Amino acid sequence: MGETTSDGDIRVASAPGRWVVLTTVLGSSMALLDSTVINVALPRIGEDLGTDLAALQWTVNAYMLTLAGLILLGGALGDRFGRRRVFVVGVVWFAGASLLCGIAPDAGVLVAARALQGVGGALLTPGSLAIIQASFHPDDRARAVGLWSGLGGVGAAVGPFVGGWLVDGPGWRWVFLLNLPLAAVCVPVALRHVPESREPGAHGRFDVLGAALAALSLALVTYALIEVPEKGASPLVVGAALGGVLLGAVFVRLERRRADPMVPPSIFASRQFTAVNIVTFCVYAALGGFFFLSAIQLQVVAGYSALGAGTALLPTTVLMLLFSASAGDLGRRIGPRIPLTAGPLLAAAGMLLMLRVGPGASYVRDVLPAVVVLGLGMVTLVAPLTATVLAAVDTGRAGLASGINNAAARAAGLLAVAALPLLAGMGPEAYKDAGEFASTFRRAMPMCAGLLVAGAVIAWWTLRAGPRPARDARPACATHCGVTAPPLEPNPGHRHT
Repeated sequence: MGETTSDGDIRVASAPGRWVVLTTVLGSSMALLDSTVINVALPRIGEDLGTDLAALQWTVNAYMLTLAGLILLGGALGDRFGRRRVFVVGVVWFAGASLLCGIAPDAGVLVAARALQGVGGALLTPGSLAIIQASFHPDDRARAVGLWSGLGGVGAAVGPFVGGWLVDGPGWRWVFLLNLPLAAVCVPVALRHVPESREPGAHGRFDVLGAALAALSLALVTYALIEVPEKGASPLVVGAALGGVLLGAVFVRLERRRADPMVPPSIFASRQFTAVNIVTFCVYAALGGFFFLSAIQLQVVAGYSALGAGTALLPTTVLMLLFSASAGDLGRRIGPRIPLTAGPLLAAAGMLLMLRVGPGASYVRDVLPAVVVLGLGMVTLVAPLTATVLAAVDTGRAGLASGINNAAARAAGLLAVAALPLLAGMGPEAYKDAGEFASTFRRAMPMCAGLLVAGAVIAWWTLRAGPRPARDARPACATHCGVTAPPLEPNPGHRHT
């Protein structure tokens, strides 16, 4: 199909519209499936490869590290060189890295392949929503985003079930190999049916140095947090921590001085944008830590199979799928303050209820109430959170704002997975001992709940109480790009330069 440089004119009900939605759902589902099933597979990966807890942390974090560090650059590449082109490259890259994960002979190769997966995710994730924004007629964008997020939610709901079945059946390697047939369908459909688009105003140099500094800073801090339980305050660990902080400071200084920065400091002049990103960090740090530890708790301590653990957490996704659109509508009517205060508090209560889950835990009595309350909290907060981010900036910066918020969410989960085992006192072999893991899990859940309470307090004190005036909500991007989103995929960012 031809190239477009302005608002698209495709209608959702048309055949081209259905192809575009299918393509973006298939692409984003690859990244989403990995994020929803990897935690369920961790105990089996550790057993099969003979790894310690640090290797399992890196299995999760290597992916989030490169994704968080490069996602803004990926959005900018799509705007400049063509969103479909970069999206397809991302899908192919992600599939190739998934193949490497599936055949990895040891933990080192698996971690490296996961980092490569994150690079592919940084290319395809911004592209999926940006393609919808560029391809569809403005009147149909809300419906297209709703279909994209709804169908993505179905994938998220099926993901833990399929992942658990694969881990218990053919083996954990098929969790990654499953991406290959998805890519084999997605790429030819995208090339044949999705129109190419780029941002006509995209110009200037790419902030590759800024992206590298951000990724290295996160990598060094993550390394220090993961390795300190085993190596203590060794010169290498202390040096990594100090180096990460120093590179973070250099990154901030660089962004202030560059003509075309990856993260323009001026965007944080909006008090609401800054506040909601702090809330995002608190919320997604808590959720990242919760899902990482709970999947292990259910298997190692409660004795669930991988399939049972994946299915046990399913109600959170089902609730998101069913009620996120309604929550988004409510947030637009009453404003973000109440949903972004009540939602984290509900989610915190759900995490505290998980303290009842121990050896021989009953699903109906112990697990289900916790995940239902957590799911209700996520329903209440996720869609209003995304919409508030986009409404806090001008139309031309909505894609950039979404990308920054996405990166903040990824970085939060990354640091939580690295820091929580350290703060809870988990040893390198904790996940192999039910008693040790259970005791540290009981220390970790209140920490996750505390992050959510902090996010609720910040939202209450910093966000406006009433709905945003109609004139400020009129931009299509700010109004529609965050209507709903699957769990842990709150706002796949796209950037308008």
